[in-house]
Amino acid sequence: MTFKLLFSISKSLLIARWRQTMVAAIGVTFSITMFIALLGFMSGLNILLDGLIINRTPHIRLYNEIQPTAQQPVDRSEEFSNSYNFISSIKPKNEKIEIRNGGAIIKYLENDERVLGVAPKITAQVFYNVGSIDLTGVVNGIDPEDENRLFKFSEYIVKGDFLDLKNTSNAIILGKGAAEKMLAQPGDIIQVTSVKGEQMQLKVVGYFQSGLQDIDKVQSYTSISTAQKLLGESSTYVTDIQVKLKDISLAPEIAKEYASLFDVEALDIQTANSQFETGSFVRTLISYAVGITLLIVAGFGIYNILNMMIYEKMDSIAILKATGFAGKDVKRIFISIAITIGVAGGLTGLIFGFGLSALIDQVPFNTAALPTIKTYPVDYNPKFYIIGALFSLVTTYFAGYFPSRKASKVDPVVIIRGK
Repeated sequence: MTFKLLFSISKSLLIARWRQTMVAAIGVTFSITMFIALLGFMSGLNILLDGLIINRTPHIRLYNEIQPTAQQPVDRSEEFSNSYNFISSIKPKNEKIEIRNGGAIIKYLENDERVLGVAPKITAQVFYNVGSIDLTGVVNGIDPEDENRLFKFSEYIVKGDFLDLKNTSNAIILGKGAAEKMLAQPGDIIQVTSVKGEQMQLKVVGYFQSGLQDIDKVQSYTSISTAQKLLGESSTYVTDIQVKLKDISLAPEIAKEYASLFDVEALDIQTANSQFETGSFVRTLISYAVGITLLIVAGFGIYNILNMMIYEKMDSIAILKATGFAGKDVKRIFISIAITIGVAGGLTGLIFGFGLSALIDQVPFNTAALPTIKTYPVDYNPKFYIIGALFSLVTTYFAGYFPSRKASKVDPVVIIRGK
């Protein structure tokens, strides 16, 4: 039979049962809408949470780990060379945490085609002197421009300008929690003491807020030169080299290479944030599971409606087959009904899903922990819409296939004789 005739019959059956058709289409629409909105919101939330950690974490961190000497004097003794030596209370090696030949390493990394950017850093334990009280803190000496280019430093500055670290002598940007403890305002002078007893007065030029309260209570940022003066070190002194790669997936492999090449510790981002990545994966998995469950439930609704339609239209099916329609023609009629419901409901669901996502994106989300976030995060990734559309078609196809196969096997003689 011609497609035009089969389509005409399908259309007649749809119109004859328009209420049931509408219910089935609404079920698909609701499922697709919630699928798109749920995945968009959860993905946006994952991106936000990942940004709090991953955007501020180098793909590879090079540093010196202070560890005990691997070979102790007893191991060098010929008398005990063939023995198992158990040593307790081993003292760490007497060496600095400074990266040796840091300048040469940075130059080598900048010429590596796999590297997107390099940012030197100095991490120093200090005390913030507040009257007679000393508050424990950490000062990070950075190059403000490199830090902003690679790690979006400016997005975490809630007061002041990150470039003031470069343009103002002996400047410091305090974590908001630390500033609140010291009641320090931009323009105030605070005194900082290093663990070696070196004291220095620094001018507060702003606050930063990472969203992690424990960090904001202790950390602060200065320029690299200011940190070197605070510690009484030379202009070549750095404790960390932060590396950002063009391909983050290569971080574990390249970290091992750098550790061996430069004789330093190399920590890759996957190792540093393994638990965090697991949480993001689980949240995404739950979102997909809920969304697909909604689509499957909608598919069962279409299946039940078509089953009822076939039961009520047995006479019509028998007449069709008696007048020359083959079983495959009957199957095509009911599959086309299901696909029509799926396409109509799916397209409407995609539109409503985008609209609901846009609505969520406008809902105010104000929290002291995340001052730069003003509304709920939503991800408009096209793959969610493609997955939703394809899955709606697949679900509705199978929802129509099984009832249509039953209809195609109807024996017109048995039906007509029964009547």
